Amino acid sequence: MPGRIVQVLVREGDIVKAGQTLVVLDDATMRAQADQAQAGVKAAESEQAAAQSDARLAASTLERYRKLEAEKSVSPQERDEGSRRAEAAQARLEAIRAQGAQAQAQERSARTMLSYTRVTAPFAGVITARMADPGTQAAPGVPLLQIDQAGQLQLQTSVDESAIQAIHKGMKLQVAIDSAALNLTGVVAEILPAADPGSRSFLVKIDLPASTQLRAGLYGTADIPNGTHEAILVPRTAVVLRGSLKCVYVLDAQGIAQLRTITQGSANGNLVEVLSGISAGEKLIDAPSDRDFAGKRIEGQL
Repeated sequence: MPGRIVQVLVREGDIVKAGQTLVVLDDATMRAQADQAQAGVKAAESEQAAAQSDARLAASTLERYRKLEAEKSVSPQERDEGSRRAEAAQARLEAIRAQGAQAQAQERSARTMLSYTRVTAPFAGVITARMADPGTQAAPGVPLLQIDQAGQLQLQTSVDESAIQAIHKGMKLQVAIDSAALNLTGVVAEILPAADPGSRSFLVKIDLPASTQLRAGLYGTADIPNGTHEAILVPRTAVVLRGSLKCVYVLDAQGIAQLRTITQGSANGNLVEVLSGISAGEKLIDAPSDRDFAGKRIEGQL
């Protein structure tokens, strides 16, 4: 609906409800057309009422002629004339009814066009961008506002065709949002049935749990299972940096701490994979921070 913008009723950050008026366009032309269409409907209704009265009168006159004809009080010619007048009155009524229906359709169309001068929120959410101001011109296809829908957020990710068989709708996946330092459990909500021919990947939509730290537009990653393998996993907090090396404090049989350099693999939530440097079953010091425990005996719950 093209037109001059009269009002923009919201700004960035405003929370809006579904159906709330956001932008108002100049409706003078559309309102005049709607009023004209309404007047046409009223005129058609008046004509239809008069035509109905004429049709009823013609029908009752014809009925009297038929009774009088049976009594030999009128001629067949007079009866035929009455019949033609009744048919003409009924035909005129049908034509006026059609005109009335057309006038009502025009009014509905005009009211619909008039409603387009009020831009309303299609859903509840928050205004994230305002691209229009009063006095500027609105045009079809040109955005006026941007709204992020309220409710559950989704992570959308592309999954290679080689791994798509490993996931299914309703499956739980680990999701990491690094910028918000969040590790979440998402649920696969939708898998698009067709692959992108360019990237040979499928778009997967993952529902995320509610969190005040989540914002639309953040970047995240999802762990897609594609087979299994044995790995040594340790808490992220057990890994410390010594210079440029990643290390852990390992306790021997006597509880003496030793600093060992490790080779770190992929991360999985709060755990990281260790490719070399320690063996399964060894005990570590968790969260040693910057303290030096090398050569010290550690006692107590670990």
